[in-house]
Order: sequence, then structure tokens, then C-alpha cells
Amino acid sequence: MLEDLIETYGNGAILMALGGVVGVLFGATAQHSRFCLRAATVEVAEGRLGPRLSIWLIAFSSGVLAVQLMIALGWLDVSESRQLATTGSMSGAIIGGLMFGVGMVLARGCASRLLVLSATGNLRAIVTGLVLTLVAQSALRGVLAPAREQLASLWLVPGGATRSLLEQTGLTSATAALIAAAALAGAFWHSHRQHVQVSHAIAALGVGLAVALGWLGTYTVAMNSFDVVAISSVTFTGPSTDTLMGLVNSTQLPLGFGVGLVPGVFVGAGAMALATKEAKIQRFGPDTPMETYLLGAALMGFGSMLAGGCAVGAGMSGGAIFAITAWVAVGAMWVGAMVTHRVLLRPTLVAA
Repeated sequence: MLEDLIETYGNGAILMALGGVVGVLFGATAQHSRFCLRAATVEVAEGRLGPRLSIWLIAFSSGVLAVQLMIALGWLDVSESRQLATTGSMSGAIIGGLMFGVGMVLARGCASRLLVLSATGNLRAIVTGLVLTLVAQSALRGVLAPAREQLASLWLVPGGATRSLLEQTGLTSATAALIAAAALAGAFWHSHRQHVQVSHAIAALGVGLAVALGWLGTYTVAMNSFDVVAISSVTFTGPSTDTLMGLVNSTQLPLGFGVGLVPGVFVGAGAMALATKEAKIQRFGPDTPMETYLLGAALMGFGSMLAGGCAVGAGMSGGAIFAITAWVAVGAMWVGAMVTHRVLLRPTLVAA
């Protein structure tokens, strides 16, 4: 049946529809759960293991569990994904991850959180997200590209087993799934101790499942197509730049997973905000200086392209398949965010 759909509508249309479905699921669950890596890092920086940390842990561990379980069952093969098969940059993961961590604290949200907040009427997030996207495009193909390439070339990691954390540690996907299941149980227990609403915890589970669905969906399309289809999952900086540049530079937007993902997240988050009566217009003010947000956006735009992904693209999607550069990048994001909060900001800026 899928082969017939691909033959009728083409890979691009099918991938865009898949991206839309995954995006709606991610947007709705991320909005309801308050999923936010920055908020989790702020809690830890303040010496608290609070509810935002439990939400992030539920999302992350559920994504790892679902992806590794599917691999163990033979439903999914991610060995040809960009995060594992191609040459990676350890220097990019470290430097870019640190820059992204600093930026998401200054901007009060990572790339995915800004997109989700934009759908709720947050004008700060819209402006910040646009600047992030423009800087990311400049770092990918524009004036900042040479600097990114120079930093990325400092420490390269060949693709294949060298880039797989599971291969390097000798763990199997089944073992990784068991560890993730234990971590997920612990995260749910911690969320209960922190009095997290059950619906928020379940929504956080949905965030992780959206990442797994992205991997499974693109892999299934790739296996049923005669053309080469890149296996990927939820990430935001690259798809946001592609969508924006496509709208600006072309009368026809190239169809693909990312093109469906971005508007899907916006629709899902907006619908959830309207359903829960949380949508409202928010502007810059004395306590939310624009210059801080814009600096954070610039750091995240360049940092995400250097690190090979944002807090979700590297931290969730790349982390779920145990790409070693993704784990290093998200670790650097944690360090950059916590140091920035402790050194530059008062320990009160938890709310996005």
C-alpha cells in the first residue's frame, strides 16, 4: 500500500505528510508538557531536581526506549542515518553545543521551544526564532559557513562504528532499551514526587514517541522507495531554514519531512494552547530585553549548525540512536546553559 502511495504522490509528498503528523504530535505534547531543555538545565544549575527535569527525562528516556526497542526487534535500522554513517565533528559538537547552551538560556528557549511558544502568541519567540533561522542559514551556506567549517574540521570522527556509542561500549540495542526503560520508570517516579500533573507526564512521553515515530516513518518510506530517502527524525534548525529559504527564494517549496514538520509543530502547539486556554500575546518588556534574546538566537543559530543539531535534533533524535557526537553535543549544551545561568543571570528565570 505504501509503495502505491509513493508511486502516486511521490516521496516528497508522503514525507511531508509524515512530517506533519509527527509535528502535530510533537507540538501538542511539547506544549502541554512544558518540555524544555533550558528549563531543566536551570533547575539543575539552581541545585534543584525539579518538575522540569523530570519532564525532560521522561521525554528523552521514552525516545531512547522506543527507538532502541524497534532496532532490537528488527523494525528499524538507523545505520545509514547522517548522525552515524557520515563523518562527524567532535570539535563541532563541543563548541557548537556550548554556544547553543549559552544561547538557549539568553533566549529563554531552544529552537523547538521557540517554535512551540510562537504558536501560542509569544511574539518574543517569533522574532527570536526568525533571527535564529537566518543565522543558521548563514552558518550553513552563507558568510558564516567558512568559520563553521574551520571549527568543525579541528576534530573529526569517521562515520560507522567509531561514531556509534553502542559500538564503542559493546552494548546491544536490547540492553540500551532495558536501561532506558529503567530510566523512564525512575523519571515517572521522580515526576510523581515533584507533583507533576499526570497529563503533563503522559504528554512528555508523547514527545519521545514523536521522535521514535519520525525515525520509523522515514525508514519505512526509504525501504519502500526506489529512490534514495534520507532516514531522519525530529530536528528544527535545518528544517526551519529550508522552509524559510524555500518560501523566500522559490515559488515552489521542495517537499520533504522537514517541510511538514515545522508547520505541523506550529499547528499542534497552537491547537493545544487554544484547547487549554493558554494562548496569549506576549511582547518584549523591561524584564525581557530584546538584545538578550537576539544574542541568544545568534548563538543558537550558529551553534546548532556547528553541533549538527539543536537540543532536539542532537539531544533527542541523535541521542536516541546513540550517535556519540550527539551525546557530546547535548552534554555541552547542559554545561553551557548551567554555567550561563549561574554566572550571568539571576536564578529566577525558569519560566519560558
